Amino acid sequence: MEEDNKIPYFFLGLGVGIALGVLFAPKAGDETRGLILDKAGEGKEYLRKKSTDLKDSASDWIDKGKQAVNRQKEQLANAVQAGKQAYRDATAAGYPVAPPENDAAGDGV
Repeated sequence: MEEDNKIPYFFLGLGVGIALGVLFAPKAGDETRGLILDKAGEGKEYLRKKSTDLKDSASDWIDKGKQAVNRQKEQLANAVQAGKQAYRDATAAGYPVAPPENDAAGDGV
């Protein structure tokens, strides 16, 4: 079956299961409805708690990712500055610094 065809069957099965559960419940109708409402409330609260936990966890991972990117940016900036300073020191000391050779690809390597 295709994925689109499975969803209506799922809901049909869910409805039949609930109907049979209510019909054959060992408690009176009012008690059963109250129990269903209580369990639905518990499920709702559980989902709310889990979604909050998931959101907090995702926020933590995003913050860690941002920190890692910032550290890499700082390290790259420091490396570029060190390269510029080494170039300045080499030219100031009188070492000849040749421009990069052009190769067939044109990437300077």
